Amino acid sequence: MIAQNTIDTVFETARVEEVIGDFVQLKRAGSNLKGLSPFVDEKSPSFMVSPVKQIWKDFSSGKGGNVVTFLMEHEHFSYPEAIRYLARKYNIEIEETEQSNEEKEEANEKESMYLVSEFAQQYFHNILTLSEEGKAIGYSYFKERGFTDETIKKFGLGYSPETWDAFTKEALGKGYRLEYLDKTGLTIVKDDKQFDRFKGRVMFPIQSMSGRVLGFGGRILTNDKKAAKYLNSPESDIYHKSKVLYGIFHAKQAIAKQDNCYLVEGYTDVIQFNQAGIENVVASSGTALTPDQIRLVNRLTKNITVLFDGDAAGLRASVRGVDLILEAGMNVKVCSFPDGEDPDSFAKKTPYDELVHYLDENAKDFIQFKASLLMREANNDPIKKAELIRDMVTSISKIPDRIKREVYIQECSRIMDISEQVLVDTLAQMVQKDVADAGKKLKQEQKEKVFEVVKNQEGIAASKVDVQYELERKLIEILLLYGNAVEEFEDVMLKTNEEGEMTEVSEMNNYKVYHRIYLSLQEDEVELANESFRAIYNHLINYYHQNETFEMEQYLMRLEPELAREVTNILMEEERESLHNWEVQQIIVKQKNQTISQYVSETILTLRWFLVDRIINDLKNSLNREVTADNSEILMMAVDYQKLINTFSKKLGRVMSRYS
Repeated sequence: MIAQNTIDTVFETARVEEVIGDFVQLKRAGSNLKGLSPFVDEKSPSFMVSPVKQIWKDFSSGKGGNVVTFLMEHEHFSYPEAIRYLARKYNIEIEETEQSNEEKEEANEKESMYLVSEFAQQYFHNILTLSEEGKAIGYSYFKERGFTDETIKKFGLGYSPETWDAFTKEALGKGYRLEYLDKTGLTIVKDDKQFDRFKGRVMFPIQSMSGRVLGFGGRILTNDKKAAKYLNSPESDIYHKSKVLYGIFHAKQAIAKQDNCYLVEGYTDVIQFNQAGIENVVASSGTALTPDQIRLVNRLTKNITVLFDGDAAGLRASVRGVDLILEAGMNVKVCSFPDGEDPDSFAKKTPYDELVHYLDENAKDFIQFKASLLMREANNDPIKKAELIRDMVTSISKIPDRIKREVYIQECSRIMDISEQVLVDTLAQMVQKDVADAGKKLKQEQKEKVFEVVKNQEGIAASKVDVQYELERKLIEILLLYGNAVEEFEDVMLKTNEEGEMTEVSEMNNYKVYHRIYLSLQEDEVELANESFRAIYNHLINYYHQNETFEMEQYLMRLEPELAREVTNILMEEERESLHNWEVQQIIVKQKNQTISQYVSETILTLRWFLVDRIINDLKNSLNREVTADNSEILMMAVDYQKLINTFSKKLGRVMSRYS
């Protein structure tokens, strides 16, 4: 297990904006940073990071927390995995207590698969660089491709020996279980026999955005026509081909910095470009581009440049997948290489400056590129031309931005030498059909959920602000933001004057905010009604009593995950306060010109007023309606409580309408 002092060091060192910035493109928004949600598909940013508070909040999915919870939510790490990841990122030495055999057995299945994959990567790399077979076959192949030792190490390239079970024997001998060798696909298990999947292949580790080894691609080096040239790990709990882009771990920072991503097809294309000095490049690894892969890029940039091989057949095949990128609202450019060249070969022989210049000069807008390509294919055949025009308009119909669609229609009209109106009408028909299809789908969904919808609508119509909930939430927010601040508060006391009469006397005294709130609630014997708020309140008060200073990161570490999530929600919600007309609902929101002590006093008084008002309503409901009944005692109590409300109203400096 990881020692507590290591965990403390990680929390003290890690910066939430730096860690999240590796996964999400963030832009400055006042004192905060904003970006697109990494958890849902969206067009407008709803993901917020607070460098000051060291927390984040995703308003689309409702998720939120600190730097560790982000990794747990986004990368599906366990708590120890997240700590280890941060320790590696910030070069923090991990101190551990010895694990028992039972604790090792309890390690979750995914972690076991990750560990097996990481062992395999290191094993294949060592075979490549240290063994005679590896150096003679695998290392020689990579050298022929022009890869340097630095590049080989950076991408963790390796070689799997020609022996049937060399890797499997080594892994079993190191204590790795056959179950996980099988589940990761590294070992093929048949009856009572086991053999290596990647025997005799050079190995390309496939990593997640965070750098964990998910699977492998293996290339055969012999001329065996029965064997596939490239072989990938099978789908598993940690490897889903449609959700992974090769090279994303090494490219993510460059993509965000350059605000552009180059998309290629193969492993060696990525490696060669990276070695040439262009790091913002990823590959779909020979598979058709998927929405999940596009979303990975969309988190980092809105711009994709697709790099095509020079042959016409390859161009036509690759163009088909780009409609998905357009549909995601991204900007797409394409760049093709001279005949007979691919990104790998071209980058290998082209100096960096010339390569950058070529990409800049030859990257064309995708719509213009596709229109020109299709027109060349049509070759004046009117039937083929009509089909290709429809293909072109189909691509344009995928673009969500109406202005972009219109501009592209005008450009296609010019390139294809066809009436703009015809293209507009065709586009309108396609869009109308899409809308109709969506309407049918929605109608069917509504039919299936009709009773649920009616119930929800009734609930919405009858909904009402839960005032006590909001006030209690506001008290927790005050404790979190200002709990340790020392403020001047008014104390009102009863004293006997010279005439012997009891009069109210006020004096100003200094209190820590948390202490003032604690004394006020104790005085009124008020306990927060909401279970989560009550737990957080008690935890906060105890924390303030025991600690001189309040560090949000340290505090969140000590909270249970559910309560930590609630705290994050409260802290980040203030960024959206302007969306709510709280004053109309008599829920206090601190204004910029308002002192903390005033804010605290008003919130406490409003809560007192609400609770007393509820007592009055309960008294009203308990009145005996019989004509002969004696309700004098109840009425007297109601009058006394009403006097309290008048006092609160006077103190608040405004006439307060009653809740009903």
